[in-house]
Amino acid sequence: MKRKDLLVYINGEFYPESNAKISVLDRAFVYGDGVFEGIIVVEGNIFELDQHIDRLYRSAKMIRVNIPLTKQQMKEAIIEVVRRNELKNGYIRPLISRGEGPLGLERMAELKGPTIVIIPQIREMMYRDRGLTAKIVTIRRIPPECLDPRIKSCNYLSNVLAKIEQKDAGVEVGIMLDTHGYVAEACAENIFIVRDGMIYTPYPIHVLDGITRRAVMRLATEAGIRVIEANMTKYDLYTADEVFITGTLAGVAAITKVDNWTIGTGSIGPITKKLMQATKEAMKKEGVKVFD
Repeated sequence: MKRKDLLVYINGEFYPESNAKISVLDRAFVYGDGVFEGIIVVEGNIFELDQHIDRLYRSAKMIRVNIPLTKQQMKEAIIEVVRRNELKNGYIRPLISRGEGPLGLERMAELKGPTIVIIPQIREMMYRDRGLTAKIVTIRRIPPECLDPRIKSCNYLSNVLAKIEQKDAGVEVGIMLDTHGYVAEACAENIFIVRDGMIYTPYPIHVLDGITRRAVMRLATEAGIRVIEANMTKYDLYTADEVFITGTLAGVAAITKVDNWTIGTGSIGPITKKLMQATKEAMKKEGVKVFD
């Protein structure tokens, strides 16, 4: 399927991607005033769909936007986007903005109501069979006292700037610290380390509580691997036996070098390999099968 054939959902209607438009006065465009989700489809399976919808509605509640669809209606709309586009392997982005209306932060009462967009993309999972290089960037993660990182907000400017710094450095992953100097997350992924057979990851209050993050923690526990949420510094990254990231499109990916420090043996470690495979299998099965 060509990209031009994809159909985008906007407020209950479907439009060809080339003609899918919202107003320049929409608050998501003017202020980044909205929330979104990124959902993977693997072999016709929408991975962890209910968990994504739950987080979308929590994010909307936290920014005080009332989504005019029930969770079941949202689920059906996302499934229909996948079905109409015959999207066997790809990515779905539901996005909710506060709506269209006049400029001015104070003029929220004049908005037309939330804008609901569901965007499909043809994208393969970014599974890696080699280790990635990473750098700790200077951009810090926005702290929860300013904007709770558990809200998946359309305001991604700090992540974008971190990604630019990462790319300028010629590495594949940018790692952000929080304002206290603790490890937070990558530009668009959660981060884990392995030490002495146990897995450590930052507390979710300082990072996005990723859906894939949660799934990998569960899969690790089911495999008998202990997972601990803890504060970590650069020291913990540099001296770890293994480091890996998790994300919607990344799945599980190993990091074998951080700031020119070789991690462990310099190759993908055994626990990371096990979780890479377990996550691949889970993404084919756990969620909603659209085409059965």
